[in-house]
Amino acid sequence: MTIKIEQLCKTYNQESDFPVHAVDHLDLQIEQGEFVAVIGPSGSGKTTLLNMMGGIDSATSGNVSIDGNELTTMDEKELIEFRRDNIGFIFQDYSLLPVLTALENVEFVMQLQGHSEAECKQRAQVLLKKVGLENQQHKRPAQLSGGQQQRVAVARALAPQPRFIMADEPTANLDAKSTSELLDIMEALNQEEGTTFIFSTHDSRVFNRAKRIIVFEDGQLKEDKAQ
Repeated sequence: MTIKIEQLCKTYNQESDFPVHAVDHLDLQIEQGEFVAVIGPSGSGKTTLLNMMGGIDSATSGNVSIDGNELTTMDEKELIEFRRDNIGFIFQDYSLLPVLTALENVEFVMQLQGHSEAECKQRAQVLLKKVGLENQQHKRPAQLSGGQQQRVAVARALAPQPRFIMADEPTANLDAKSTSELLDIMEALNQEEGTTFIFSTHDSRVFNRAKRIIVFEDGQLKEDKAQ
């Protein structure tokens, strides 16, 4: 499964004298199973790029297709269904539902897919064990550390068995130990399950682990290299 980006543009304030080209005529291809870091300074367009690849944000022009499915031509209902079944998201602020336990947060996305209660609980427990939280599953987010909350977010992103994970600055609020543990988990999932991880980051701890580095600056691709 391939993400293919062709002449992708996202421009803010188009009608003003000072338009902002967050993504500027980008061509890019990412294959399933890759472990990719998109790096660049704050405001370089990294998050905008991930949001367009994940179908959260719309393009000004150009195309994003995943396995031949063009996100840029889908209506909102089609996008929601496609995201739900194919793309997982990990956010800097965790974005967990505060009234739900860790287990319930992970179960919730599978319930949206129509899985049975038993199926949801079983997979959620397996995933929480994979991220080392089997003994914390009945705690709410406020009862967990930042590192633990981000692990729940990883388990939640993986719950619907997506082909791609978009991780926007996932280590920004974590200390060195939590970052290392989180990256160990994501590397193992990438290798064992073939899940594609695409990070936006300016954290050297993340891009030192990546197998491919995409350098993004002022909305443009400056460098694309394997490591």
